[in-house]
Amino acid sequence: MAHPDDVDFGAAGTVAGWTDGDIEVVYLMVTDGDAGGFDDNVTRKEMAVLRREEQRAAAKCVGVSDVRWLGYSDGRVEATLDLRRDIARVIRQVRPDRVLMPSPERNYERIYPSHPDHRAVGSAALDAVYPDARNPYAFPELLADEGLDAWTAREVWFSGGPVSNHYVDITDRFDRKVNALRAHVSQTGHMGDELPDMLRGWLSANAAAAGLPEGRLAESFHVIDTA
Repeated sequence: MAHPDDVDFGAAGTVAGWTDGDIEVVYLMVTDGDAGGFDDNVTRKEMAVLRREEQRAAAKCVGVSDVRWLGYSDGRVEATLDLRRDIARVIRQVRPDRVLMPSPERNYERIYPSHPDHRAVGSAALDAVYPDARNPYAFPELLADEGLDAWTAREVWFSGGPVSNHYVDITDRFDRKVNALRAHVSQTGHMGDELPDMLRGWLSANAAAAGLPEGRLAESFHVIDTA
């Protein structure tokens, strides 16, 4: 994901379901979120430290203990070869079956998930899944210098894009999603009861699109076979 809190807004309930099912989940944050927050008295360096702490706390709410960082500048991410290599490196280290990432496509129905950092990370991450991580001749230094063998991730899950073909019912894990987002105090502390109300609106619409009964809540994804 591009920033701390992205995974929690898009997929915390789904992640909680994975970890409940003994699926190991590793987070990779491309930036420290140093351009976030609302307090002018907090320096950007202090904000980066704070947001790392908040993301670790949020991860614990949904059963994730391994959180990794690339340290790119918030608001300035581009889908460069360097970023592709850095993401491919972690894919080869972790060897995941499934990679969750922001959609590289702009969502005109709801613009907020389409932050340029999100789209850049989605583009670079998809390229890292295919072809970079699986091709031993792409970034050969990863194998020659770091001993990281090629790895094929079997599927990609896009979050926040214009297309959804898969929905996950998170009704029973909604409170954990809210708790994860509340852990990002610098970003959501001012929202109070507006936060769960806003989430219920989004998630109810997803559930309706999925054909779930009234009162259910769902997160939406575009799942792609990359095996």
